[in-house]
Amino acid sequence: MRTIRIGTRGSALALAQTEMVRSALRDAAPQAATEIITVRTTGDILADAPLDAIGGKGVFVKDIECRLLENRIDMAVHSLKDMQAILPESLSIGAFLPREDPRDMLFSCGGHSLDSLPPGSRIGTSSMRRRCQLRQVRPDLVVVDIRGNVTTRLGKVGASVDAVILAAAGVIRLGLPLGIAMDPGTMIPSPGQGIIAVECRAQDQEISEILAALDHAPTRACAEAERAFLATLGQDCNLPAGALAEVSGTEISMAGMLGSTDEACCVRMMLRGLSPSVGRLLARKLQERIHKEEEP
Repeated sequence: MRTIRIGTRGSALALAQTEMVRSALRDAAPQAATEIITVRTTGDILADAPLDAIGGKGVFVKDIECRLLENRIDMAVHSLKDMQAILPESLSIGAFLPREDPRDMLFSCGGHSLDSLPPGSRIGTSSMRRRCQLRQVRPDLVVVDIRGNVTTRLGKVGASVDAVILAAAGVIRLGLPLGIAMDPGTMIPSPGQGIIAVECRAQDQEISEILAALDHAPTRACAEAERAFLATLGQDCNLPAGALAEVSGTEISMAGMLGSTDEACCVRMMLRGLSPSVGRLLARKLQERIHKEEEP
């Protein structure tokens, strides 16, 4: 068997997630050697620019996908929330690893929850989704746009901001001290948050068969529902949107939120269904409701 070349970003979190995939590969294909190839993506190069100004979803992914398409790597490890809803032609997601905690997490100087943050506190986030939901529940807070990796953003607490919001999964995977987990009823997470996706060339049968052994069926059902939600909205990161699916038996329950382009209003809804298509239906219903909210 050939050496499997695994593409990834070079951040500490990306490398930690890639090692998780590498460990799973050793179990699934112990005879296979692996090589990790790091890629500096557009999102890494333009680390200080707001995401919605440099292309939104995909800026951490496209450069790695190019290497897949050029046969320079055999698989790519991504945080699913960074991926666009529609994959490039000839690529597929061969495996979803079991989902980590999908919630957002608040870090502040005094260990505050969102409710107990003092009025006027400066809270750092670059996410339209988070900003929109914060304005609904704590309009008294000052939202500050920040970028950077997990440790960089944590380092801003007590310096340039009073608190930051991060994905719990990244903090857990890096083994860092935890903050205060945020109730999804208040802060619906990003579609795909907490899920590691392994992408490959659809026609690479050898790699596809290996990845099939890594795939976690309940996580795939949730991922497909949340990606159907994103694909239906058709705007990825350029719209405040959140979704969280959960599997219970044969049923998928899914919470979603959608904000207006100016982030002034936000609607929420929950649906249940028997297939990932519940994500498409949820997106359409939220679009109908937000259009009514925006009507004069």
